[in-house]
Amino acid sequence: MTALSSSIVLAASIAIAFRITLHANFLITSATFGFAYVFARWILTSRKMQGIAPGPPLWPVIGNATHIPTESPWLTFSKWAQTYGDIIHLDAMGQPIIILNSIQAAKDLLDKRSSIYSGRPHMVMACDLIGYAQGFVLQPYGEEWRKQRKIVNQDFNQSVVQRYYDVQETQARKLVLGVLNDPSSLESEIKMRIAAIILEANYGYTVQSKDDPFYTIPLDAMSNFSKATAPGAFLVDLIPQLKNLPEWMPGTGFFQTAKDMRKIMMEGTWNPYLWARDNLPTGIAHTPSLCATTLTQVDGPLSAADEHSLVWAGSAVLGGGLDTNMSTILSFVLAMLHYPEIQAKARAEIDAVVGCDRLPSLADKSSLPYVRSIVTEVYRWAPPVPLCIPHCLNEDDVYNGIHLPKGSLVMPNIWHMTRDPNTYPNPDAFQPERYDGSDIEMQKVTDLVFGFGRRVCPGIHFAQGTIFAIISTLLATCEILPTRDAHGRPVIPEVAYTSSTICFPKNVQAHFTPRTPQAMSLLTQSIVEQEFVVN
Repeated sequence: MTALSSSIVLAASIAIAFRITLHANFLITSATFGFAYVFARWILTSRKMQGIAPGPPLWPVIGNATHIPTESPWLTFSKWAQTYGDIIHLDAMGQPIIILNSIQAAKDLLDKRSSIYSGRPHMVMACDLIGYAQGFVLQPYGEEWRKQRKIVNQDFNQSVVQRYYDVQETQARKLVLGVLNDPSSLESEIKMRIAAIILEANYGYTVQSKDDPFYTIPLDAMSNFSKATAPGAFLVDLIPQLKNLPEWMPGTGFFQTAKDMRKIMMEGTWNPYLWARDNLPTGIAHTPSLCATTLTQVDGPLSAADEHSLVWAGSAVLGGGLDTNMSTILSFVLAMLHYPEIQAKARAEIDAVVGCDRLPSLADKSSLPYVRSIVTEVYRWAPPVPLCIPHCLNEDDVYNGIHLPKGSLVMPNIWHMTRDPNTYPNPDAFQPERYDGSDIEMQKVTDLVFGFGRRVCPGIHFAQGTIFAIISTLLATCEILPTRDAHGRPVIPEVAYTSSTICFPKNVQAHFTPRTPQAMSLLTQSIVEQEFVVN
C-alpha cells in the first residue's frame, strides 16, 4: 500500500492529467465529453458553495486541481490550516475534498459519525481493472468488508495476539543479528523480517530466503499497487469511460498493464493461502495462524465465498503491515542517530528490569515504560501514513455550521495533528519524556496513527507487538552509531522523507555494534532455542 493516499491520487491525477495533450482522436473525443461533464458538475456545485468550509480560491471548472500538491501534501495542508482553519474544503474538477487538521473534528466525524464516513474512494485502474479493492483496505464499506475485518480481528485482537509473541521475538532477533553482521543490509533485513512475521502469522509459513517467491511476489504486488495509484499514471482514472474501449485500439496499453499486474496480485494473494490450506493437515504449516483459525472452524472445505474472504483478509494484513512497520523501524534508527542520549536512558531501564543474562521479551513490555514511550514518540515524530487514507462521505452532513457535501473525500492530516504545538510542545524534537510513562497519553498518539472509526487498523495490537519486539531488542543488544566518511567524520542522515501514502526516511544508514560481549551469543542462542521448539 504505497503511493499517495487514494484521494490525493484522484485529485493529483486530475491535476496532472488535465495538462496532458491528447493526440489520438478517440482520446480527444473522450476528453471533450469528460470536460463537458466536469464543467456541468462545477456549475451545479458552485451554486451550493455557501456554507462549505473555507479553502483556496476556486478556478472555474478545475476548482483547486492545480492547487493540490503532489509532493508531501500534508505539509501544504498544514500551512493552509493557519489561513483557513481546521477544516478545509477543496474542489478537484467537481470532486469535493475535505481536509481535517483537527483531532477533535476527526474524532467527531470519523469516530462518532462513522456510519456515514466509512466509505472509500473508487479508482478505475486499481479497483476495476486490477482488483485491489477485493481486500478490505480499498473495499467499499459493506458486508464483505465486515466479514474480512472479522476474520482479522478474531486472530489479532488484544486477547489472543500473544500467541504470536514467539514469532515476533524470533524474527526481531534475526533482524538484529543480521544488521550486526552486515549494517548495510538494514533496509532489506527489516523488510524481510517483518514480512516473515506476517507470513508466519497469516499462513504458518517460514520464509526460506530473500528469494522466496512467497516473499518476493507479494512485494511485487505491493509495488504494482503503488504504480497503479500513482498520480497521473493512468488516464482511465480521470476518464472512466476509457475502460469500455476495445483493447485493440491505440492508446489502450493500460489494459495489458492491468492484466500483468492482476496476475502478480493474484499469485501473491492466493499462492501462500493454497500452500497453507494444503499443508495444514500434515502439520507442515505451523499453527496458530490466521488461515488455521478459520479453516479449522468448519468441517470440510470452505465455501467459495468464505474462502475468498479469508484469502483477501490475509492479503490485506500483509499489504497493510509490511511498509508501515518498516517505515516505523527506519524512523526509530534515524531518531537514535540524532538523539543518542535516548539510547543510554532506554538501556538503563532495560538493564534494571531485564538484566544482562537474557533478552527483553514482549512479556516485559508493561515493565518498560520508557521503551514504550520511545515507540510512541516514533509514531508521533514520523507517522508512517502522514495523510490518512481517505474516507468517503455517504450523505450530506453538517458540522459546526459547515456543510460537508455527499461524496466528499475526507482526509485526516495526521502529520498536522501529531505536530500541533498546543498538544505537543516543541513538536519537531524527539522527546519520549513528554508522555511521562503514561499509557493514557501514549494511546492518544496511537489512536491517531492507526486510523479512525470503522476503518481503524484491525491489526493494531499485532503491529505494536512487532515494533516493540524489534526496538527493544535493538536497544538491548546494539550501539546504533552514525557511519563515517572517508575522513572519519560521523555522517548523520538528514530528517527527510519520501512523499507517498506510506513515507520512508531517505537514505538511513547506520553502524551497529554489539553493546556487550554476550550480545551476539544471547541472540544466537535464543534463535536456536526457538527454532528447536518449533521444529
